[in-house]
Amino acid sequence: MAFKFSVAFLLSVCSAAICDLITDGVHMECRERYFMIAVDLSFTGKELRFEAVDRTGVYAITEQYAAKCGYTMSALPLLGHVELRASYFSCHTDNKDDMFSFNFNLIATHKGKKASYALNKTCTLSLQWSHREVTCEMNYMEVRSTASSDWQVTFQRPEEQMPSMNVSQARKRGYMFDSRDGRLLFRTPYGQPDSLSTEVEDVPVEAVYATVFSRQNWVVLMVDLLAACSMYEGYFDDGGYMMWKTPEALYPSVGGTQIRIGLNGDAMEQLIAEKRGYIVEKHKGTVQIGIPYNAEGGHRKSFVIGSLYEFYAFDLSVEQISVDRDYVDTMLQFRRTLVTPLLPCTVFTRNQTVLEEQMFTIYLGDVPEDVMLVSIQLNERDFTLPFTNTSTYKVTEVLHPNGTHGYTLKVLFHDPVVKQKFLIEDAVLQFMLDINYTLAVLPGNDSYYRLASIVALFTDVSPPAFDAVCSESGIRFKLNRQPFDYLWELTIGLDVLTSDLSAGVATPTFNAA
Repeated sequence: MAFKFSVAFLLSVCSAAICDLITDGVHMECRERYFMIAVDLSFTGKELRFEAVDRTGVYAITEQYAAKCGYTMSALPLLGHVELRASYFSCHTDNKDDMFSFNFNLIATHKGKKASYALNKTCTLSLQWSHREVTCEMNYMEVRSTASSDWQVTFQRPEEQMPSMNVSQARKRGYMFDSRDGRLLFRTPYGQPDSLSTEVEDVPVEAVYATVFSRQNWVVLMVDLLAACSMYEGYFDDGGYMMWKTPEALYPSVGGTQIRIGLNGDAMEQLIAEKRGYIVEKHKGTVQIGIPYNAEGGHRKSFVIGSLYEFYAFDLSVEQISVDRDYVDTMLQFRRTLVTPLLPCTVFTRNQTVLEEQMFTIYLGDVPEDVMLVSIQLNERDFTLPFTNTSTYKVTEVLHPNGTHGYTLKVLFHDPVVKQKFLIEDAVLQFMLDINYTLAVLPGNDSYYRLASIVALFTDVSPPAFDAVCSESGIRFKLNRQPFDYLWELTIGLDVLTSDLSAGVATPTFNAA
């Protein structure tokens, strides 16, 4: 599933041109290595965009500018949100003693009027820097290392040495080099001419190898910067896991790598993740990760394409920590959005009717949490929900711990809407109910229909049997009542036997027991 910047978004806006009020639909959060803004799309408005603000001006965050400057925009309208992630070393971040200040404008257009929200946040470092850190974002690679100033750079490819250039020339080619607070930063979008696409342990990898150097008096200081990222897209397996993998040895390591994984930036230790149902395995030089489909922090959405489907999306965070022979530690961070294919939903109906209760009981189950029952058709008669207080029909919602829910429908056998049929030859009585459930997927109210035909059978349904007793005064008839006597009419001659008729007839007499 592709993620584009040119998506129509929904957002609340103010009547004034500039609005400083932050609505409940905007959430800001400092995470270990980046700042995140999440916007809920359940508001009115459209055409959302972001601007970065610093002392030098205001800068529109376009797709190309984001990859160059350390911003990532993830949009998934079907899940109802858009997310902006900004690296702590993004272009317009103010950094003082590892305190990172972010300033953005959130722009929305509604009914031809533009509104701007000022979003400001200062983040402090929650985890100390490693000697070298590499970030594999969705649209760029970033590597940070301890270093100093005034650099030249040269790129390397297998059996090819590229000519050196200064940092200004490199920036014109789409690369970002920066030196601040004793750390050297290198950032590059994916797919640059100097990058290398290869496979490591059958996993697609993109890598950029740059050497930067600076002359200080009689000494030339050189720093190797390698950014290597797994480009594996992942897949959904039959066991209910979203699988993803990366080579274990993208960077030199003595004694293997430590792994932390999680969703939405909340990475946790491997043992904790495994207790929560994650799979973390090292196999043939790769680290393989399985995310359970119902993992806390994942996103799920129902979807109608003829039938009812669902998909799951996961904002995966993976950290690999390794130490080389020179005791230089490297933290490699991956941030990937993984989406399952469309999976069929297993909504079902179950006949729970008990004949002795003289009513239909039908259960509609495995209804997803974002799908609601809105109306029912019973033998081609339409009924909206909820039923009125005077209705003879009853629908009860049933909630389940796994997030799904269901509905129990009860209809009396003898309700006028129910069809009846008596098969004389087989002495079988049928009660028939055709049901058409109309369900709506929220919030768009796309309709999905579920059909069910239920038949209740009563066997050995025989006509009434009379016992006749002759006496001097006439004939007395005796009838033992049966549950289905109402199906027959009793007549004397051509007249239907009623209480009035019975009272006016001297002979014969009729008794019912």
